[in-house]
Amino acid sequence: MTMKQLSVFVENKPGSLAGITEILSENQIDMCALSVADTERYGILRLIVNYPQKAESVLKEAGFKVSLTDVIAIAVSNHPGGLAKALRVLAKAEITVEYMYAFVSPKADTAYVILRVQDNKKAVGALEEGGIPIVRGEEVYGK
Repeated sequence: MTMKQLSVFVENKPGSLAGITEILSENQIDMCALSVADTERYGILRLIVNYPQKAESVLKEAGFKVSLTDVIAIAVSNHPGGLAKALRVLAKAEITVEYMYAFVSPKADTAYVILRVQDNKKAVGALEEGGIPIVRGEEVYGK
């Protein structure tokens, strides 16, 4: 069970992020989660949106370099140790997390964590076996 994540390569200059968010807004695309990783000259904006294919299309039309990646979303307790439990399950299964980011869910005491791993199928199996809930895109998107 995976969901699509947009990765947008962004030049590090004033207004770049504003331009992307304006394009998404104009196309009724809602950002549910995001992360920015940067270097001196450019950044990678990672987004979970309600319409990933549409977002990819409109951003490409606007000249941005965009890719779609399959990621896993999990639900963890929004208390000390909630994330540690999930990461321990992955470590025990010898699965390396390439990157992750999190946000608080609308559900009380729950956080959603977006994970990028090398083998999604193996990770989902290990997480399910370890009692870690996998979150479907619809839950994140609010559809």
